[in-house]
Amino acid sequence: MNVRRSAAVLAAGITVTVIAATPAVAAGPSPSPSVAIPTGLYGTSDPTYDGVWRQSLALLAQDAVGVQPADEAVAWLAGQQCADGAFAAFRADPGKACDAKVKVDTNSTAVAVQALSTLTVSYDAQVAKAVKWLKSVENADGGWGYSPGGASDANSTAVVIGALADAGVTVPNVRKDGKSPYDALQKLALPCDSDADAGAFAYQPDKNGKLFANADATAAAVLGMSGQSVAGSRQDDADSPAECEKPGADPEQSAINGAAWLAKAMVKDGHLTSALPGAKPQPDYGNTADAIVALSSLGLHAQAAKPLRWLETHAKSWAAQGGPAAYAQLVFVATTAKGADVHDFGGQDLVTLLNATGPTPADIEEPVTAGPEEKTASDDNDGSLNVAWTVGGALLAVAIAGFVLVARNRKRGRQQ
Repeated sequence: MNVRRSAAVLAAGITVTVIAATPAVAAGPSPSPSVAIPTGLYGTSDPTYDGVWRQSLALLAQDAVGVQPADEAVAWLAGQQCADGAFAAFRADPGKACDAKVKVDTNSTAVAVQALSTLTVSYDAQVAKAVKWLKSVENADGGWGYSPGGASDANSTAVVIGALADAGVTVPNVRKDGKSPYDALQKLALPCDSDADAGAFAYQPDKNGKLFANADATAAAVLGMSGQSVAGSRQDDADSPAECEKPGADPEQSAINGAAWLAKAMVKDGHLTSALPGAKPQPDYGNTADAIVALSSLGLHAQAAKPLRWLETHAKSWAAQGGPAAYAQLVFVATTAKGADVHDFGGQDLVTLLNATGPTPADIEEPVTAGPEEKTASDDNDGSLNVAWTVGGALLAVAIAGFVLVARNRKRGRQQ
């Protein structure tokens, strides 16, 4: 979705071993945030673990529907960046220099790059610094973990791919020890002889090196492998794959295999299901949204139709609780899925609801005047950063009270 996945990844130390083992939901409103809500930030819940993530998703969703974000919203996000280019989930005092106590991460950095890359004003310098940092923490297998140096996972690798692509980087050329980000994702794909889970992606191998299908990781990896970021992009109708095919060196085939698995996982109920240990299985709204974006971004609209109808009917309460990140995920669904209407999604205008969670967009009040100067034609050819892609969603995953954040972007990024 992106978003993907951011999307989103699980917090360090948590491994998913069952389909959608943790519900991919946005952080819900908190009656008493432990920190003050800064001016310009979307949402009213405590931003400690998701401030940059939800802000970036909100800006990406506004871009998807042609809304120009408020100056203060963009300024808040850009101001979260550390001097070395990285982003943490949230910095309460951005005026204070980042030190070892500031826990920067790949997901926050990547999704911020995706958001800043969409703006009509130039943030090339900030994007270039972030991309440089992301490249500096690439693992030897070609992927990324949530924290710098952590073991590679599908969600983190996918959301970074989306960021690189959106920034203009040719992703296959971003290599560490000869390995590309696509190599890292492919290692997490279950082979075609894996029975019911053929083509799915694991979040990470378990302690014995075994791969288990994970819906969140699969949705993120589909966008990553197809050269898209968390918001996805609506594509023309495509034929559904008859069966899982060995991808070889083609990342697009791996994306198709993963999408086919997602479609099968939702064919019965029209949604994905979370299964936390000791808890009763329940519908997984966030991962269902991400899966729809993944399917639609490959043109598999027939397979996305039933989950789309289900989400339109059932997501109202979930989105109201989740706030800007959840509304952004639904915007990504409505702008990629065939037959969806962002202004009438289950009777709701998602654009109005999203905008209401933060500062009034600039084009509703007045043109943007703050921030870096507007780009000109010459700016695009003066040697400023040429960057390209991938994410995904995710995505940032924060396991707080059993919840994981997700999401996705919509630009095609894998260079030919």
